[in-house]
Amino acid sequence: MAHSRTARKAIRQNKTRQERNKAALSAMRTQMKKVAQAAEAGDAAAARAELPQAVKLLDKAAKAHRIHAKKAARLKSHLSRAVHKAGIGPAPSST
Repeated sequence: MAHSRTARKAIRQNKTRQERNKAALSAMRTQMKKVAQAAEAGDAAAARAELPQAVKLLDKAAKAHRIHAKKAARLKSHLSRAVHKAGIGPAPSST
C-alpha cells in the first residue's frame, strides 16, 4: 500500500489512465475487426465505410503512444491491402 499522499494520487492516476487506454485499444481492435470481416465477406460498402474510422483510431492510438507508430502503419497497410485484395477498394499506393 502507498504510504504518501502523492503515491496514492499516482495510483489513482495510473488506474484512470489504464482504463482510458484499455477502452481506446478495445475500440481500435473492434473497428479493425469490422473492416476485416467486411473485406472477407466481400461487402464493399461496409468495408469502404469502416476503413477510414479504423485508420483514424490507429492514428490516434499511435499519437498517444498507446501503440508504436510503425505498428499503426503496418496495421493500416494490412487493412487497406485486405480491402483492395477483396476487389472492393482503390489500389494501395506503391510508395
